[in-house]
Amino acid sequence: MSDTPTTRCGVVAVLGAPNAGKSTLVNQLVGQKVAITSAKAQTTRARMMGIALQGDTQMILVDTPGIFAPKRRLDRAMVSAAWEGAEAADAVLLLVDPIKQRRHELEPLIEQIAARPERKILVLNKVDRAKKEPLLALAQELSAKVEFADVFFVSALTGDGVPEMKEALAALMPEGPWMYPEDQVSDASERLLATEITREQLYKQLHEELPYDSAVRPEKYIQRPDGSVEIHQQIVVMRDNQRAIVLGKGGSRIKAIGEAARKELSELLGQKVHLFLHVKADERWTEDKEMFEEMGLDWVR
Repeated sequence: MSDTPTTRCGVVAVLGAPNAGKSTLVNQLVGQKVAITSAKAQTTRARMMGIALQGDTQMILVDTPGIFAPKRRLDRAMVSAAWEGAEAADAVLLLVDPIKQRRHELEPLIEQIAARPERKILVLNKVDRAKKEPLLALAQELSAKVEFADVFFVSALTGDGVPEMKEALAALMPEGPWMYPEDQVSDASERLLATEITREQLYKQLHEELPYDSAVRPEKYIQRPDGSVEIHQQIVVMRDNQRAIVLGKGGSRIKAIGEAARKELSELLGQKVHLFLHVKADERWTEDKEMFEEMGLDWVR
């Protein structure tokens, strides 16, 4: 008999309505930031993978865009990416915000997930803020509609209940070799991560003023001989008045966005960052196939 411990490795798809807290939960499970978060719904656009370790088990966490009723090409691509993230997963984790609930999006999602073959787990988020009785009633109601293998009550923000859930998820993963090195926490390239961090700052600083019709394009990512990195990015919006909002008076807003993004990137990458941003207005950017590919989305007609 071999004394070598058996390794496990599997895929966990994290599904839910927009703004349920999926990215926050993935970051909590990984133990560090791998996905951007925002109070704005539909922040996650493409499938982002976080890699979490629990003992001898490696879990590939697929942080999917929120599932909602798509109206535009960009919406359709995001919803398509979410369902693709669930395919062939060893467990599908349905995250529900019991306070907002977003019933108009949750109910169709429940119907679709009920028919899926993957092992399904219900996770009720925000236990630090939700009242106990309505929380238990919601768990009972949803469990009557879908055959969940397990139900967990967590707070993605504070981490309450997450270690227990992580241990249970690890036990569900199949035996097999790890897919990624031990020190890797995400499948995102540093170039893509840099654009995501800038996009997060756009949402944080302009969430009331800027609609979803904005994107961040990578242009250059240059490692300098002095050990620092030079990053050039283009912020794309739909209209000239949105461009003026992003720039701010005398360029003050884009400067603040750049400073906050640069500070966070320096900490994440462990090196000095020189970040250069410029803004372009293009009312047809959501019809640009190349832009979709840069965001990791399929071109959906």
